Amino acid sequence: MNDWTSPGDSDRMLEKALADLNAEREKLTELSRVWKEETTTVKAKDQSLSMTFDGRGDLVDLVFNESKYRAMPPAQLASVILETLRNGRAKSLERMNEIMGLGESKGGLDLAAFAAGELDAEQIMESLMGPMYEKMDEFGVEMPGRHETPRHKE
Repeated sequence: MNDWTSPGDSDRMLEKALADLNAEREKLTELSRVWKEETTTVKAKDQSLSMTFDGRGDLVDLVFNESKYRAMPPAQLASVILETLRNGRAKSLERMNEIMGLGESKGGLDLAAFAAGELDAEQIMESLMGPMYEKMDEFGVEMPGRHETPRHKE
């Protein structure tokens, strides 16, 4: 438990909180720039088409290369389009993870895994609430429901 009467501790905690806030603000500024300015282009494995995605992972261009796609059966072409779409979106989301310092390896919400449907509700809640619980632990504040989270260790 923290001694809230000690001015040194509360000053250090405030400085750290403000530094953390500033770091998050810088990440969001960079993310906004990426959303506005960057694009990601991916090609199908068979090179039959390419797709370009904006910074948010939305499809903005689809180009069929040469005439290879014309010889494909409709089901195969649909499969190539869907696979390339998934890969492009995942690549865009990986860039967002990189900027925000997110992802499973960093203890945060992995946007690419979330978009791909690879996370269950419990994993999503832990990713979102876990950092808040950890901060509350630092402040010595008991949080209702905290003991139910998988990451909390007694």
